[in-house]
Amino acid sequence: MDIKTFKPRKLEIPVTEIEQASFCRLDDNLRSKTLEEEFKSGVKWQKVPIRYLKMKPDEIDSEIIKMKSMIGDKLFILGHHYQREEVIKFADTTGDSFKLSLEASKVKNAEYIVFCGVHFMAETADILTTSNQKVILPNMAAGCSMADMASAEDVEDAWKFVEENFDDFIPITYMNSTASIKSLCGKNGGMVCTSSNAKASFEQYLPKGKKIFFFPDQHLGRNTALSLGVKKDEVKVWNPFKENGGLTLDELNKTKVLVWQGHCSVHTRFNIDQIEEAKSKGANVIVHPECTNEVVSQADYVGSTEYIIDVVNDAEPGTKWGVGTEINLVKRLASQNPDKEIFCLDPIVCPCATMYRIHPAYLLWVLDGIAAGLVINQVDVDFEKKVNSKIALERMLNLPK
Repeated sequence: MDIKTFKPRKLEIPVTEIEQASFCRLDDNLRSKTLEEEFKSGVKWQKVPIRYLKMKPDEIDSEIIKMKSMIGDKLFILGHHYQREEVIKFADTTGDSFKLSLEASKVKNAEYIVFCGVHFMAETADILTTSNQKVILPNMAAGCSMADMASAEDVEDAWKFVEENFDDFIPITYMNSTASIKSLCGKNGGMVCTSSNAKASFEQYLPKGKKIFFFPDQHLGRNTALSLGVKKDEVKVWNPFKENGGLTLDELNKTKVLVWQGHCSVHTRFNIDQIEEAKSKGANVIVHPECTNEVVSQADYVGSTEYIIDVVNDAEPGTKWGVGTEINLVKRLASQNPDKEIFCLDPIVCPCATMYRIHPAYLLWVLDGIAAGLVINQVDVDFEKKVNSKIALERMLNLPK
């Protein structure tokens, strides 16, 4: 067999990762400042017309309300759970990324779908909605640190190497990935998964003797594999900045689950000390499966964003909950459950930096555009990627419930 080699690229830390600490603080005051003030943090956000920079929060609110009324039923605003409160209050529906895209696909009369989330989410909404609907992302700089760690070009090169040297790998990508990677999975017999059905997706292949190449979150991939009885030494990390992922062909041959070296900048902040501190206060600990395996293994409950919401909302009054997920969601859960003590495991308050890029001023900007007959920041996935991404998504939707 002729051994094909993969050449790595120069290490580049995504801007989304660098900016993660820009809005961390020791208090829990997450109220938005003017866009001009937030720009002073040195963030690299999309430029907007000058008039939006100095607008005060109450001024922006009244203008958004007016624009929503003016546009009417042609507009449908999606708000991800991790959005800041000043944005989420204008959403017509809230949820996690895939749920929001499905909701958008059901609202056929809405010509404009404004996704208050990040870029890969808007892509998924565009894939699932009709051709006469326009999906808009208020700030085109709103990427995702995890998705940004797996560029389409790097993933395509890595998959080509694995495919040329082995014939038993299947690609599976987490929802938190670009349309290009979803398309790659669709073309190559794989699928998309969410954090709630990752286990079911793995079970489609592992019992048949197939191996999995999982993108882009190493922690969700590892946690899922271990939960299915895969041994730790059978899970290997593909490092895109090393030749052949930093692995020998013998190591790859012994691998059952190969995971891309990516992670969530929010969920990897949680650690064992924080869990021990929460438990010492008598709190139940619930975390997202994007956390490291050592955190997941010590938590009382582990599950998707929707799972966390349901468990905490349904918990008995008077219970305490240390939550390992994004702070805006944790604060929202606390305000909605005053009969329980709910707090974030991490004492340093760090909102998701990429979600935080959807400032209310950006939302107003794109709504003003719609009202004036101008579509700003439309996210439009090309036809071939849509077709192949839909195949990958349909395989996920056909998973056993």
